Amino acid sequence: MTQNLSGILRFALLAAALSLAACNSTPKNDPYLTGVNLPPPDQLYAHGVDQVQKEHYDDSVKTFDAVEQNYPYSVWATHAQLMHGYAQYKQQNYDEAIDALSRFIDLHPENQDAAYAYYLKALCYYEQIDDVQRDQTATYEAIQTLQDVIDRFPDSAYARDARIKLRLANNRLAGHDMTIGRFYEKQHLYAAAIGRYQDVISAYQTTTYVPEALERLTECYLDIGLSDAAIRTASVLGFNFPGSTWYSAAYGKLEADNLVTAADTGNFPPPKKSHWFFGLF
Repeated sequence: MTQNLSGILRFALLAAALSLAACNSTPKNDPYLTGVNLPPPDQLYAHGVDQVQKEHYDDSVKTFDAVEQNYPYSVWATHAQLMHGYAQYKQQNYDEAIDALSRFIDLHPENQDAAYAYYLKALCYYEQIDDVQRDQTATYEAIQTLQDVIDRFPDSAYARDARIKLRLANNRLAGHDMTIGRFYEKQHLYAAAIGRYQDVISAYQTTTYVPEALERLTECYLDIGLSDAAIRTASVLGFNFPGSTWYSAAYGKLEADNLVTAADTGNFPPPKKSHWFFGLF
């Protein structure tokens, strides 16, 4: 979906059909550079789209700006605002793209391409997500804007893709918390580590890091002598992820501390559903 112009080119295709000859005959010094003898807005806009299709994104930004500045009340100016944001996005000029898309949304909240503008803005943040060991500001922004797409346009194709990306973004934040938690645990800063693991369990319940967080939480409780808490945590792990290697590791640690026996495997003590995550802590 992100590799093409999606629905925003339907007007562009019309314009291109109407004015292809005019665009092909544009002189070497394009009108948008000189401000002299500007072509009509549909032809100028189509020229910008032609530049996008040729991946001349920087030139297309200038062309779309010329459409908006010289024909501000035309329908093509509205389309040019959105295409400006798209061209900046394709160049990975994310800040500029976000500014352009935000302006389009503010000026045209009911436009039929508003859903795409929201989605493209979310992608600008999503594609800046870095690895789990770095600052996660872009991840938080991506989650907020992806959720905005889902809430505003729940039945759209953009929302379906946003839901997938939202899960991945949440997984990234959970991984960031796990990285910090492991560091704290290694430094024997158990209270800080426990806080991080609990955050993963409570805030990111659908991510792939939950089994590990439960196992490492069990470790921390054992290391500070909270045997009952360790058993409760391991029982939740066994109830929800009985076949995982993390459950096996947690059980092995409890067995090593003589807190369970082989006969208790997977059933120590039988956890209640009310213990699931929020009820546990």
